Amino acid sequence: MADAFPQRIVCLTEEPTEVLYALGEQQRIVGISGFTVRPPRARREKPKVSAFTSAKIGEILKLEPDLVIGFSDIQADIARELVKAGIEVWISNHRSVDGILAYIRRLGAMVGAHEKAEVYARRAEQHITDIRVAAAQLPHRPKVYFEEWDEPIITGIRWVAELVQIAGGEDCFPELAREPLAKQRILANGDEVVRRAPDIILGSWCGKRFRPEKVAVRPGWEAIPAVRDGELHEIKSPIILQPGPAALFDGLDAIHRIIVAWAGRPG
Repeated sequence: MADAFPQRIVCLTEEPTEVLYALGEQQRIVGISGFTVRPPRARREKPKVSAFTSAKIGEILKLEPDLVIGFSDIQADIARELVKAGIEVWISNHRSVDGILAYIRRLGAMVGAHEKAEVYARRAEQHITDIRVAAAQLPHRPKVYFEEWDEPIITGIRWVAELVQIAGGEDCFPELAREPLAKQRILANGDEVVRRAPDIILGSWCGKRFRPEKVAVRPGWEAIPAVRDGELHEIKSPIILQPGPAALFDGLDAIHRIIVAWAGRPG
């Protein structure tokens, strides 16, 4: 009996690639995003046919996909071109930890791997629970400012703020984290960060290296506890800015380690 599920999938972002490899369904993938780094073998095994806001439509069509998977309104133009060409497209738009877990389950079901996806999602849920329990033992919860971009200054998206909370911190801009679009999370200047006085600054500038020395010399920022104490840390963008498994495992772990180290500082 022929497989009734998609056989030739193009992944326009990293998270479907990571999930399908984790489920042992990587044979279905025929093309990936050029930004894919997880798992490393995907870059060696699969042709790269897209960036994030652009894609090689002609190359994708040559692959004859029966499903293309992307993420968010930012890929709407790519999706429209593929739909016009007769390709089936799924654009997910999840922005929360629960959304990531649901995404794993939904994608698993779409490729006939519901049971494997359920096991994987429960493993992620257990990891989240373990970190939450460990964080509850910390003597203090630091205020954490997460910066997604520097010019203009963009604060962290919802799943990042939720992971900060799970890891033992308090996100400095919870009201902005609820905004799904980056343009809605732009700060006019850094004054409000100074006023909210974070204990820890986490930076993940999408696509480029975080420069703590540049952040530290922003006007007035010398008064911020995180700057005063040297608590400026980079979280690599592939493990935190993709709404997929990496954020729930490696991203969460990285934030938790930083918070634990802060909590253990003398004085």
